[in-house]
Amino acid sequence: MRAVDLIARKRDKGKLSTAEIEWLIRAFTHGEIPDYQMAAWAMAVVLQGMDADETADLTLAMARSGAMLDLHDLVPLTGDKHSTGGVGDKTTLVLAPLVAAAGLPMAKMSGRGLGFSGGTIDKLESIPGFQVELAIDAFRRAVYDVGLVLAAQTTDLAPADKRLYALRDVTATVESIPLIAASVMSKKLAAGADCIVLDVKYGSGAFMRQPEQARQLAHMMVAIGQHAGRNVAALLSSMEQPLGNAIGNALEVREAIATLQGHGPPDLVELCLHLGTQLLLLAGLAADEPAAHAVLRQTLESGAAWHKFRQMVANQGGDLTVLDDLQRLPQAPIMLPLRAPHTGYITAIDTQVLGMAVNELGGGRMHKTDTIDPAVGLVLAAHIGDLVEAGAPLLHIHAASYAAAARVAPSLLAAYTIGDTLHIPPPLVLEVIH
Repeated sequence: MRAVDLIARKRDKGKLSTAEIEWLIRAFTHGEIPDYQMAAWAMAVVLQGMDADETADLTLAMARSGAMLDLHDLVPLTGDKHSTGGVGDKTTLVLAPLVAAAGLPMAKMSGRGLGFSGGTIDKLESIPGFQVELAIDAFRRAVYDVGLVLAAQTTDLAPADKRLYALRDVTATVESIPLIAASVMSKKLAAGADCIVLDVKYGSGAFMRQPEQARQLAHMMVAIGQHAGRNVAALLSSMEQPLGNAIGNALEVREAIATLQGHGPPDLVELCLHLGTQLLLLAGLAADEPAAHAVLRQTLESGAAWHKFRQMVANQGGDLTVLDDLQRLPQAPIMLPLRAPHTGYITAIDTQVLGMAVNELGGGRMHKTDTIDPAVGLVLAAHIGDLVEAGAPLLHIHAASYAAAARVAPSLLAAYTIGDTLHIPPPLVLEVIH
């Protein structure tokens, strides 16, 4: 086979066979196909697309390009969750212990934040001593001993995806639904989970702005997972405004802990219950949605989920005294309110602008080498649909200096639309896809 022939066929709207896709990924992973040819192939996919068979073949080839975890010698079933990224999305920190405490071990490898979305691993590193870099043996032990592990993705899982994504990032080929689906699902399949729930976001704070785009991606990822023999469901959830109130690493950890202790923001609790319900159904641990919801609600209200979170933190080296005294989490020295310029209803929030402001404060990264300040961020005081009085705080800026807070204030203020008419935000969960 020759890469140039596969590039030309895809350019001309042709279909690649399973064997051709497997050869392409294997040769690229081993350095036998140069970056410029793989970039040309990715652009051909962006322009001409891939059908369901090709996308499934690409996903499995990338998953098999490295180690494939199998946890069945430890537990009968494991769960995993993936979000397509959002602002203030600390769902994993609540969902994983919630579901693990309800009886489904959660074995999740997560990424770091890049762009306007925060990463779960960055958030966890706000807890002093918490170890996110785990060897496979330690990862497996945590699954058996605790039933819950949240760790950074190891380099030997889906290495083809890592190489291909690096190319896509610099060749304007990121925004291809088949390539996005294959990238996400190759990592999920390689990590060994049996039951996978996908939180596919749409709106101003999501990579997919329109529900139809998110729906297409969700259907494709569910089909890939089912093709690979996994139990998969997807939710379409709104990111028209940040999830919860906190945006920023330590601030989000604080809010996740409050949620596990029974007093979290309603939208975060609602989303976690929706996602957890699907996981329990996929695992056969509940007969129907009301039963699964009731189990999860009891797990949250009894403190079992909070206890499971503490077990995980202790097992991964985190300082439990910090969980008992949240003042010991990183805190920014400056807190500055952003005040409403006039009275009215909040009708829209440009959520991506809020995420980018946290980056500018130092709480995120635009390049993988950027250093993160875990203490900075934003805490919302008002949401879409709220009536605010002139001078009332819209949010509070947590910054390293007054100058840093002042730099982001104008863009943050411009992100809010305040009008005379009440605007009801869209439902948090638009639909469930099986």
